[in-house]
Amino acid sequence: MSIVLDFRLPEQILPLFGEGFCYQQIEGTLGVYYVDRTLQPPLSASQYLYRYIPQLYGLEAFPDAGSAGFDLQPLEVSGILAQQRPPLELTGRGVIVAILDTGLSYENPVFRYSDGSTRIRAVWDQTDQTGDPPEGFAYGTLYTREQINAALESGDPQAVVPLTDEIGHGTALASVVAGSRLDGGASFTGAVPDAEIVAVKLKPAKQYLRDYYLVPEEVPAYSTDDILFAIKFAESFAVSFFQPVVILMGMGTSLGCHNGTSLLSEYLQSVSQRLGRTVVVGGGNEGNAAGHFRALLTDTMREAEIRVGENTRGFMAELWGMQPAQFRVSVRSPGGEAISEVDFRLGRFVDYTFVYERTRLRMDYVPNERNTGDELIVMRFENPTPGIWTILVRGQRTAPNSVYDIWLSPQQFIGGEAFFLTPSPEVTLTMPAYEADAVAVSTYNSETNSFYYLSGQGFSRTGKMIKPDIAAPGVSISTVNGPYSGGAMAAAITAGAVAQLLQWAVAERNAPFVSGREIRTYLTRGARERASQDYPSRQWGYGTLDMRNTFDVIAGL
Repeated sequence: MSIVLDFRLPEQILPLFGEGFCYQQIEGTLGVYYVDRTLQPPLSASQYLYRYIPQLYGLEAFPDAGSAGFDLQPLEVSGILAQQRPPLELTGRGVIVAILDTGLSYENPVFRYSDGSTRIRAVWDQTDQTGDPPEGFAYGTLYTREQINAALESGDPQAVVPLTDEIGHGTALASVVAGSRLDGGASFTGAVPDAEIVAVKLKPAKQYLRDYYLVPEEVPAYSTDDILFAIKFAESFAVSFFQPVVILMGMGTSLGCHNGTSLLSEYLQSVSQRLGRTVVVGGGNEGNAAGHFRALLTDTMREAEIRVGENTRGFMAELWGMQPAQFRVSVRSPGGEAISEVDFRLGRFVDYTFVYERTRLRMDYVPNERNTGDELIVMRFENPTPGIWTILVRGQRTAPNSVYDIWLSPQQFIGGEAFFLTPSPEVTLTMPAYEADAVAVSTYNSETNSFYYLSGQGFSRTGKMIKPDIAAPGVSISTVNGPYSGGAMAAAITAGAVAQLLQWAVAERNAPFVSGREIRTYLTRGARERASQDYPSRQWGYGTLDMRNTFDVIAGL
């Protein structure tokens, strides 16, 4: 079992974990402790601090039924193609694009130079334990440029470098960002066809985490600890003042504090503040999933009704208040059986099996969640009876304009149907989009110039953080695997735009001291506003991605 901590445990207490124990540092005091799960209490927010339990993240793009032909329109409308041409010729030279995802089909010709050699600098396959891991890491296999070139020159590349992307999501993202022209023509091109590529094939989440979050067996899911190590690996390729790195994350979760204070968000924030690094994250596809409920906290009971469909294995629900407010909660089943209003001062959790519903509900109480200082209740519905489940909430201690939020598991993790009857589409960007200096992107359809109905929306839970930063095309985007849609596609196009900025700023020495914060500012200043929209917007951020206008602003035009 892995626990992510932001402090080192004292040496004298380590024997309490038994022999099945090891530690791997990420950076500073941030690290992962691996302990024998059979010797530890079951995973829960009351047995372990919520902050330290790994979250699970799902993929945020999917194949769609759009045209299979290659369409340059999303790159054109974003101003990316204009900056590939003279006079700037920003094609990613001197920039590394790092994709943390499902792997990379390295044999595809769009990832090669015209002489047939690879543009891939390195791939860390976390799923392959047969080779040597990267230096400083304890698992997986590192494949270098030299090994990949040797594989491409052989008659059987997979016999030399057995690296695949079974899902295709990572390959699709990489082609959008850094796919190259085939045979010198224009039959396929990504945003920065001359950039180098670093990829991490993330290890699927461990079964005990999938069981805890009730994720269906067939749904891809990835854990915080493996993502943290992937970020460390990716950002290590940056050379301050000389070779910058764009880190692209095309996955997220609807659970969490939604204000940028998780351990993953804090680490991404640290990386974003360093010279020559920029993190790009998508806003997800939860905006129309009806997975968020918001209400004013009063001393009278409020009802949040959840419609649960047939054959739903289960789901998580997290109820977040705002300090200093406190609340009491009860739950009513579709058949009318109810848990009496819980006063959590009498205990830190409730474990209840409904007699007539055959549903098990676990409620873990966190009175002062360490990320935020807010009150949190984590609810785990296992084998929920179909029908209307009701969460009843009232304030035990209220404050003026105090609200509370409930988020359900990402729709892809539910494996059935579960949604609020009176949802709020706001604050539905997926984590870790609420990270101050990462570039967080919502999605729009560039063909219709309309906001994508699935896209997550901002702002942060407290309203103090303006996210998303911009909106980018993410509907029916051409990839080497056919058209894809979703928040990860918008993030991929934006990552290409960021690589153009980093080429101009760092590789070409126009602003070599730039960090992720400055890159985000360049993009928001140059974003294209819509005449009928107030900015900043919960949907559009500061506007749509526009690299033409971004460089016009830089030039003072």
